Amino acid sequence: MTFAVTISFVAADIDTLAVVACVALTAAVLIFVFLIQPEDAAPHRSQLDQLMERRDIIYDNLRDLKFEYRTGKFAEEDYEQMKQTLESEAALVLAEIERVTESPGTLPRSDAAVRGRAVPAGPRAGN
Repeated sequence: MTFAVTISFVAADIDTLAVVACVALTAAVLIFVFLIQPEDAAPHRSQLDQLMERRDIIYDNLRDLKFEYRTGKFAEEDYEQMKQTLESEAALVLAEIERVTESPGTLPRSDAAVRGRAVPAGPRAGN
């Protein structure tokens, strides 16, 4: 008799534990879905970082386009049209980078150092 009573208590405890676990799991999922925003989970990227990444992608596309034109994959008029489109987009991105950095003709030195590119000289104190 005591064995049967003990089993019924253990079974009741397991059922209670299962219900509590389900409730906790449901609460965790709801918190994750509704309270944690995507920008909280991902590292923050500044507008300048995004623009510089876009600039680099456009430069890579221009380089690839020139290579493919030289290998004969594009007719000259197609090449010129795609090149013009990419150059226009690059000009817009560069103008936006200048607007964001608020110092025309100068990019942050850290970006140039990381990418190994020359940094245009900005206005000097004695000039």
